[in-house]
Amino acid sequence: MRRMRETILVTGGAGYIGSQTCKVLAHAGYSPVAFDNLSRGHRAAVRWGPLVEGELTNSACLCAALAKYRVAAVMHFAAYADVSESVANPALYYLNNLAGSLALLEGMREMRVSEIVFSSTCATYGIPDEVPIGETAPQRPVNPYGETKLAIERALHWYGVAYGLRSVSLRYFNAAGADLEGETGERHDPETHLVPLVVQAALSQRSQIDIFGTDYGTPDGTAIRDYVHVHDLAIAHLRALERLRAGGGSLVANLGTGYGHSVREVIAAAEAISGRVVPVRSAPRRPGDPPTLVADPRVAAAALGWHARHSDLETIIRTALTWHERHSR
Repeated sequence: MRRMRETILVTGGAGYIGSQTCKVLAHAGYSPVAFDNLSRGHRAAVRWGPLVEGELTNSACLCAALAKYRVAAVMHFAAYADVSESVANPALYYLNNLAGSLALLEGMREMRVSEIVFSSTCATYGIPDEVPIGETAPQRPVNPYGETKLAIERALHWYGVAYGLRSVSLRYFNAAGADLEGETGERHDPETHLVPLVVQAALSQRSQIDIFGTDYGTPDGTAIRDYVHVHDLAIAHLRALERLRAGGGSLVANLGTGYGHSVREVIAAAEAISGRVVPVRSAPRRPGDPPTLVADPRVAAAALGWHARHSDLETIIRTALTWHERHSR
């Protein structure tokens, strides 16, 4: 049985998913410490524990935080996650995502912290041969973002073999929605994710959204994705941590619902829930965008007892609308 108030270092704890996970950790009896350089996170999102402002590559800062707070385990969210940006500037992604992660692992080794939950991605699969996608599907990333996440997964494996590090890598599909109580939400600059773009268009915070590809071989011609509510993702990280703290072995698991929604379905849901029109413009497909990405979530169900309980499209859209309305005033 774990000691109450164990401290968990949450890298990227000022970000979208990291901050939501800090809230879930605090409510579960842990003490989250956010470690973030605030380059893309938000100081105001750190509300459930202290913030250490620093770079993962600053070994002295990282090790000092691990020692000061007597960290029991790490959750690693800190990464850049814009696919288009990674193609245009791969150096940024290798230096931040990969070099930062390796520095974190070395700091953990030095301070003898041996458990980590890693925020991975379905982008490691690339364009799948079949859907739904299981964890044993070939991993063939088609962009530097996916490549860096895959490289970190491989490093975790070999650190486990050589040094006894135990890890859970969670490959999640399309994170979406906002905190169920409206306390945290998705805020990127620039924004590239469909749900916040559609919600902002419904709220007249942007003039329109582009539909990239209307000629896919899907029922309505637009791409289909598996959307997972951010609260469900945070709960999955908690379950993964509990597995490691109980002595469980390393694991890789998809986080998804097992079904998908097209771009047009997301737009229609936003219009129905908001009662407003979402202006759209058709645009060419983006290179490397597969027509359908849907998870096979059975490993997470079996190994973590996790199911996506808040990831219906209505909850995703409604929580996002509530948060964006509140934060546009």
